[in-house]
Amino acid sequence: MASIVLAGSTGLVVSTYRPHLNPNESLITPKQGSNILSTLTASPQIHHIHAFARKSLTLSEKIHPLSSPDSKSWPSLYPTTNPAPSIFISALGTTRAQAGSFAAQREIDYDLNLALAKKAKEAGTKTYVLISSGGASSSSMLGYPKMKGELEDAVTELGFDRTVIVRPGLIVGTREDSRPPEAALRKLANFMGSVSGGALKDFWAQDAEVIARAAVSAALQAEQREEKVWVIGQSEVVKLGRTEWKA
Repeated sequence: MASIVLAGSTGLVVSTYRPHLNPNESLITPKQGSNILSTLTASPQIHHIHAFARKSLTLSEKIHPLSSPDSKSWPSLYPTTNPAPSIFISALGTTRAQAGSFAAQREIDYDLNLALAKKAKEAGTKTYVLISSGGASSSSMLGYPKMKGELEDAVTELGFDRTVIVRPGLIVGTREDSRPPEAALRKLANFMGSVSGGALKDFWAQDAEVIARAAVSAALQAEQREEKVWVIGQSEVVKLGRTEWKA
C-alpha cells in the first residue's frame, strides 16, 4: 500500500495555477477537478494521499490536504512522516497568460516544482513523478520546452531512487479557463479520435484521464523497473493509461 504526495491536485492534469486567485474563488468545478486525484482516490493500492492546494479540498479517508493560499510555503508543508511518503507526483504548472509573464510562469513551473522536489528528496521519498511536456528539452531554442527540459534535468540530478518523466502531447479535456487556440485543437483531436478509433489522435493528443492513469500506473510500477529514470512518451502514455490500464 502506497502513501503519495500530490502537487497539482485541482487541475485538468497539469494544474492551472492562478497566482492572483481570489480567496473566495474555488479552484475546483464539476467539469474540471483533478483526474490524477480521482485516480489515486479510486486505487486500492493507495491508502494515503497528501494533496497540496491553495484552499481546502474535500476531505475523505484517503485525502489529507496540505492547504495554504501562499504556494511559496508549500515546500515547508511537505510531510516529514516516518516512514516517508513513498511517491511524490507533481502535476503543477501554469500558463504565461494565467501567470502574467513568462518570468512569473517560471516561478511556478520551474522554481516551485524544483523546491518541492528537493523537499521530497530530503524527506526520504523514493519515487518522483513529473508531468512534463512533449518536446521538453533544455537545449530547445523555445522558452516553454526549454524550461520544461531544464526542470527535468534538475529533478533528475536530485537522485531519487526512481524518477519518472511523463511527456504527454496536447491534453484533451474540459478546462474552466478559456484558451481559444487550444480549445480548437482539442475539438479537432476529439473529432479525429472519434472517426479513427483513436489512431489519428493518440500520437499527438491524449485525454486527461488517460494521462492521469498513465502517471499513477508508472508511479506504482517504477520501483520494480531496473532503470532509475523512466521517460514516458506519448505512445507509452496511451499504453499505460488506456491499453493496459486496470482499474
